[in-house]
Amino acid sequence: MKRIIAPSFLASDFLRLNEEVEMINNSAAEWLHLDVMDGRFVPNISFGIPVIEHIRKATKKVCDVHLMIVEPERYIDAFHKAGANNISLHIEASPNLHRSIQHIHSLGMKAGVAVNPHTPIDSLQDIIQDIDFVNLMSVNPGFGGQSFIEHTLIKIKQLRKLANDKGLETLIEIDGGVTLENAKAIFDAGANVLVAGSSVFKARNPQQAIAELLDV
Repeated sequence: MKRIIAPSFLASDFLRLNEEVEMINNSAAEWLHLDVMDGRFVPNISFGIPVIEHIRKATKKVCDVHLMIVEPERYIDAFHKAGANNISLHIEASPNLHRSIQHIHSLGMKAGVAVNPHTPIDSLQDIIQDIDFVNLMSVNPGFGGQSFIEHTLIKIKQLRKLANDKGLETLIEIDGGVTLENAKAIFDAGANVLVAGSSVFKARNPQQAIAELLDV
C-alpha cells in the first residue's frame, strides 16, 4: 500500500519559511500539508492565500490544502489559483458537498473530504466514490501539537473496509498527533498519508524523521 508523508507547515518556523520549504523539497516527503483556518470553523487563525502562493513558487511537491473554514466552496477557485494540487473540505462545513467536489475536479485538482473525530465513517457512504482521499482527523481540528485520539485506528479500519467494499482505492490521510511511535499502527490499520507537524519540524533532523516515518 502506498505511503506518503505530508509535513504540516502549521508547525514550521514562519520566520524561515523558505528554508523550511527547501528542506522538505530535499526530503522523502511527497506532499506539503497546508492548514487554512478562519477562526470560525475552528478556534484559531493560521494563514491563507498569499502564503500558499509563495510556497507554491518554492516547491514542485504536492500542495495539500486543508480548508478548516466555513463556506469553503466560496474559495475553491482562489486556492486553485494560489497553487493547490489537493483541496480537502470538511463534511461538517459543506452542505452542498457533492457540488463542491465536482468543482474541485473540474479545475484539475484532487478532492478530499475532511472528517472530524466525532463524525461517523458512515457519513461518507454517499460521497466516497466521488473523492480521491479522506482526511481523517485524529485530533480536534484547530491547533497543532495535540495527542493522537486512539479511537482513530478503529475508524481507519472502518474507512478502509468501506472503500474496499465499493472497490475503491481511496487514499486515507491521517491528520493530527502522528509520531514515530504510532506511525506503524496507523499504516497497518489501512492509512496511506501521514500528516506530520511537530514530529517533523521539531525534530533534530527533520529529513531523517520523515524517512523514519516512511520506514516504520
